[in-house]
Amino acid sequence: MTLLRTLTSVALAFALASCGGDRTETDISGEKVALPTIGSSGGALSTVAAKRLFGAKSFASTQSSAAFGSYSKGCLAGAEQLPETGPTWQAMRLSRNRNWAHPEMVDMVKKLSRKAAQQPGWEGIYVGDLSQPRGGPMLTGHASHQIGLDADIWMLPPKSLNLSRAQRENISSISMRRASGAYVNSSWTPAHHEVVKAAAQDPRTARIFVFPGAKVQMCADEKGDRSYLRKIRPWYGHHYHFHVRIACPTGARGCVDQAPPPPGDGCADARQWQANILNPPKPDPTAPKTKPKPKRDILLADLPAQCNAVLNAN
Repeated sequence: MTLLRTLTSVALAFALASCGGDRTETDISGEKVALPTIGSSGGALSTVAAKRLFGAKSFASTQSSAAFGSYSKGCLAGAEQLPETGPTWQAMRLSRNRNWAHPEMVDMVKKLSRKAAQQPGWEGIYVGDLSQPRGGPMLTGHASHQIGLDADIWMLPPKSLNLSRAQRENISSISMRRASGAYVNSSWTPAHHEVVKAAAQDPRTARIFVFPGAKVQMCADEKGDRSYLRKIRPWYGHHYHFHVRIACPTGARGCVDQAPPPPGDGCADARQWQANILNPPKPDPTAPKTKPKPKRDILLADLPAQCNAVLNAN
């Protein structure tokens, strides 16, 4: 609980970041796996910000599909592109070219869209960012989404799956939160519960990030099997979309899984988040006053060694 209070007081700046908090969640989980990095083998590009190199790639590599590194420091070989439109989904913000992912993630999104289409008022799902064509750090928006195993699913129930490219650039999702995220608002429906639940119940899912009020509401409303609630983790922002993260595919080498969530359904922790939003803890006057160091860009040299071949492949 002390950890949650500390996070609440120092990390509110992340609240509006698009999944930016996922890297912190990974750090908290104890993901500390040392992988051989590119280092100087990247030549003159070794000291270049990786987001500029990977952000410039417009198509996937022709390699076999593989995720290398961790969710917030890695790359993706042989990505599959989620079609812009399917029978039960539409990819949004096509100008970003972020509808690429590992084939397991693409399959999971399609499966979830079919489940969503069974809910009243939902024609399927609107899919936000997956990953770049070769994964890696992005120029804007995310600390994670680097290995093709993350997906943002809009909270807006699709009424139409015939949106034009221009419409997909201009339409916005809707917020589900009230009282700064302590509660859901009137836009939240039982169908939202069922869609998030379906995502969590997929055996490939490792975590789902959603704002605290949604987790608290799901905890209160769930009357059946509660085991899936363990995967649903409260995090800053995530009220216009929920973030699905799947585990490294079976047998994957060079892919680093996040540590599993703590035991239990996590509902008590979510209620503590809610309490801290409603009554923020006072700063500890005895705590040392230090300014956080600005995070430097991830350089090509910092990425797993396999990422050099991913970047340079046809």
